[in-house]
Amino acid sequence: MKNLQKGDKKLLNAWAFYDWANSVYTLTIASAVFPIFYDALFPKDNHYIDVFGLHLKNSALISFITAAAFLVVSFISPLLSGIADYVGNKKSFMKFFCYLGALSCMGLYWFDLANIYVGLAFYFLGLLGYWGSLVFYNSYLPDIAFEEQQDRISAKGYSLGYIGSVILLIINLAMIMKPELFNISGPEPAMKAMRYSFIMVGVWWILFSQYTYYYLPKGRKETTQKLTKDVFFNGFKELKKVWALLNENVPLRRYLGGFFVSSMAVQTVMLVATYFGAQEIQWSSKEESTIGLIICILIIQLVAVVGAVLTSRASEKYGNISTLIFINAIWAVFCALAYFITLPMHFYVMATVAGFVMGGIQALSRSTYSKLLPETEDTASFFSFYDVAEKIGIVIGMCVYGIIDQITGSPRAAIVILAVFFVTSIFLLRRVPKKAI
Repeated sequence: MKNLQKGDKKLLNAWAFYDWANSVYTLTIASAVFPIFYDALFPKDNHYIDVFGLHLKNSALISFITAAAFLVVSFISPLLSGIADYVGNKKSFMKFFCYLGALSCMGLYWFDLANIYVGLAFYFLGLLGYWGSLVFYNSYLPDIAFEEQQDRISAKGYSLGYIGSVILLIINLAMIMKPELFNISGPEPAMKAMRYSFIMVGVWWILFSQYTYYYLPKGRKETTQKLTKDVFFNGFKELKKVWALLNENVPLRRYLGGFFVSSMAVQTVMLVATYFGAQEIQWSSKEESTIGLIICILIIQLVAVVGAVLTSRASEKYGNISTLIFINAIWAVFCALAYFITLPMHFYVMATVAGFVMGGIQALSRSTYSKLLPETEDTASFFSFYDVAEKIGIVIGMCVYGIIDQITGSPRAAIVILAVFFVTSIFLLRRVPKKAI
């Protein structure tokens, strides 16, 4: 069809709708159903498996695989960014990673301990597909929206993603709780329902992304030039340029240090919370564990939105850095207390608290970074640097968590160590000049 003009309402809505399509991955696969499914594959009294020539705890294994995936993503993101800024048909790149992620989610249907390597490969590729597609998705924003439209349409995408992912998760929860209503029978129908949910994520992702692909242009520009080595590594050159500029911007450099350490801990908590709840909380039955953990994830999703709004108002009154320091302090106490929780009610309360501070710290961290940027039109390079720093932080956080979990045999000690990260972040943020923001 004929390309729509930049700023066209139909084009903007089509772009934002991709969040509706792909956000089901982060909620169902990364946060809710897959972690519960994965833990349920192991006997209650034995969470270890022999894999890659090692005797690993299941939660430590998935932490290391997640870290490996984010390490690859942090490396290829600048490469993809350079290509996205250059090639004309970047929609094809976006489609490739979208389909890679979606089909890998569907492949998780066959995840089994007897074929652990195949299952882990699908999990790894799912992460790669999701984050790879986001590189090209995000790069479309300045192409399809004028500057004054970007904040609003970006927020609309977030809202659509939240609504779509919650809708599918509720459907999956109903399937798991009442499999007989969906004609799911046989041995362990709840586990079978979880397997079906992985297929549903892939189908949902592919199906609803077609609306986005129908209206998105091929790219900002068409080019017949060859993809040279200079173009291929342009993303890394941009990161190097930002790194050099940090020496001239003390407030931004100091803020990034605090952000890096706190993000390392926050993202790790988000990725391991369900595994922790599955192993360390004294649920009365497997059914209560499954339902309770998914409900906790829904609570976090709901409360995170409220937390983001309240944090925004607090920052207007007390300033961004002061608010971030306060939130990091709450996170530090949260992680320390997590060592002692054992009952489902404890976990529900902690999920509510986590939701408030999780939504707040993510939204405020990005906006604070934006405010500290120097006067420049090259904001894309600075945010690419921010994105890579966040992913490397995830790699370190997941490795630290996995190593401690493996050595001690319990994630409790690992959660407490994360409190040290938050305390460190507080000291680093206090070094940011007060007049800077």
